[in-house]
Amino acid sequence: MGNFVVDSLGLSDVLKMDKRQLLYQILNFGMIVSTALMIWKGLIVMTNSESPIVVVLSGSMEPAFYRGDLLFLTNHRDEPIRVGDI
Repeated sequence: MGNFVVDSLGLSDVLKMDKRQLLYQILNFGMIVSTALMIWKGLIVMTNSESPIVVVLSGSMEPAFYRGDLLFLTNHRDEPIRVGDI
């Protein structure tokens, strides 16, 4: 039963690694995650918005934006928003 759990989770390859390979894999994964977080935080600072990238989830914004569209938001605005800006 225990071998089935290890094999079904794909942990058999991890258990066969030596310590150096395992450490390398953990550090590599950590670098990928930290790079993604740095890019996200950089976008937050550059756009001055807590959510710089959003996805349109419903059709309520049609015909300007359709479901599934990616929107890049920013709060850098010196002039007031007028009708027709979007």
